[in-house]
Amino acid sequence: MDKKFQILRSELAYQGFFRMEKLRLKHTLYAGGWSKEMSREFFFRGPCVAVLLYDPDLDKVVLIEQFRVGALLRPERAWLVEIVAGAIESGESEEEVACRESLEEAGCCIQELVVINEFYTTPGCSAERITLFCGKVDSAKVGGVHGLAEEGEDIFVKTVSFVEAMQMINDGTIESAIPIIAIQWLALNKVWLQHKWCA
Repeated sequence: MDKKFQILRSELAYQGFFRMEKLRLKHTLYAGGWSKEMSREFFFRGPCVAVLLYDPDLDKVVLIEQFRVGALLRPERAWLVEIVAGAIESGESEEEVACRESLEEAGCCIQELVVINEFYTTPGCSAERITLFCGKVDSAKVGGVHGLAEEGEDIFVKTVSFVEAMQMINDGTIESAIPIIAIQWLALNKVWLQHKWCA
């Protein structure tokens, strides 16, 4: 099948920190021919990076907690437990963003990086694509409150054992998809990663 789509009309619906466009489009069908013209809202956010900060010597992960507007429909759970993440700015590489955001959001200096995967977060409406890393850190002195005041960030940082992190997934304490993916990847690859990173 020759897969194609046509954007027939694009209208800017909102421009702020993010951009929203209203599209009229159509695409080819598996059965042949073209779909009817349809309307779709398109939330534009450029490529982003997320990093699971892991101390292989102590078998600990670094987690952050901050207010998330997307979770406000459940006010009692509006502060989400996550991992470090941020948008790629013009001229930056994925690795540079991983190191910058780790320092800004968690006070951590990354020693080594491995790529976990690259994926869309919500492709039904958003262009956001994540490069997910695992970063080697020394977690001995990690903690406290971090983030950039000029960006309104108020980020609580803590370390937990790998076993605790898995339990936080199992009991629903962690309910954001990106850290769930990262920690489950670590569960599958921890032996290999410790062999790679530990002296």
